[in-house]
Amino acid sequence: MNDSDRNHPAADSAADAAPPRIRYVACPLCESADIPFLLEANCTKHPLYQPALPPTMRWHRCASCQHVFTEGHFTPAMADIVFARTHDKQRLGYDFHAQRQISARMVDKVARHISAGNWLDVGFGNGSLLFTAEEFGFRVVGLDLRRDNVEQLRRAGFAAHCAAIEDIETKESFAVISMADVLEHMPFPKKGLNAARRLLQAGGALFLSMPNMGCSAWRALGPAEGNPYWFEIEHYHNFSRARLFALLEEHGFAPVAYGVSERYHACMEVIAIRRD
Repeated sequence: MNDSDRNHPAADSAADAAPPRIRYVACPLCESADIPFLLEANCTKHPLYQPALPPTMRWHRCASCQHVFTEGHFTPAMADIVFARTHDKQRLGYDFHAQRQISARMVDKVARHISAGNWLDVGFGNGSLLFTAEEFGFRVVGLDLRRDNVEQLRRAGFAAHCAAIEDIETKESFAVISMADVLEHMPFPKKGLNAARRLLQAGGALFLSMPNMGCSAWRALGPAEGNPYWFEIEHYHNFSRARLFALLEEHGFAPVAYGVSERYHACMEVIAIRRD
């Protein structure tokens, strides 16, 4: 759907008629069908909310592996509506100098394990992590689903692709792949991790950041109406440290470092090395 279609009444009616989400019939991590309802949150005050989107988010918890996820992922039509708008903090170059300082500390943590090579930044957003990785001497490539960001990054002279990581076909391998606040956005995180392992060179590093629902900082955010992660319309998953580590191990990664993220409240950073 292009911008002109999105502003056309017929296109709006078609989007309204479509089911907003494709429901999960089983846990997207362990495939157990025992996935009872957990809670519902109102997302109408989210800055990216639009009336065409469902006004609430319903969350489930897997009785088998304890993973927490939404009742389903958006249909392509609904995803187009969500991606039609962009947070200021997701715009290329946002708060450049302050973000550079934060990103430098992130890159420095990775560089303790991998100090050079090709770096693929998945969901590069404002570009800070990618720009800073280049400053440290890495050869960088960006992936993002927001086409405007991709085109801007290309105009700035960087390699960039508008695609999901699982759809990338290349003979190039990477020393580092970063998914900073990305895995929780993926309908099926296992596909993303499988793709990352395929694209990483032997011994390569995977950098992840995301909310940690198992930490005290999460609990301090309060119940559903006070915790923004329950009504974050772009998220499909809420991970705990334990569940993330188990998932990484299942997909051939060895977690080697854990840290607290400076980017957002109650978030974690994890570095994992590809096992062979």
